[in-house]
Amino acid sequence: QVQVVESGGGSVQPGDSLRLSCVVSGFTTDEYSIGWFRQAPGKGREAISCISVRDGSAVYNDSVKDRFTISRDLAKNTVYLEMKDLKPEDTAVYYCGAREGILCPTPYPSGYYFVTAFSTRGQGTQVTVSS
Repeated sequence: QVQVVESGGGSVQPGDSLRLSCVVSGFTTDEYSIGWFRQAPGKGREAISCISVRDGSAVYNDSVKDRFTISRDLAKNTVYLEMKDLKPEDTAVYYCGAREGILCPTPYPSGYYFVTAFSTRGQGTQVTVSS
């Protein structure tokens, strides 16, 4: 059974950085993809990024690609989301999701199709950016 568990959230000030982790278990090969998405209070889920674990290729929502970086550590079965220069509007619950296959869905800002492409999703980790 595939599972993902997020961690690394917290309360930070504007301009700070955070690294979120998504530990993945249950896959028997490296032919899968991991995505990150978020949900701010009172808003729908927003796509952030996706990485194909086999080769490390990644796609990003244009709104975050200059500040967020997705990466993976095969030895640790972990995908990271490095976030820098955080802003109050980045406050949200951040989720990771897993899907079979090496292709990532397109991270359009409206996250419905992106999120539903991941059959396994975590419980989320809260990120709060406030001065």
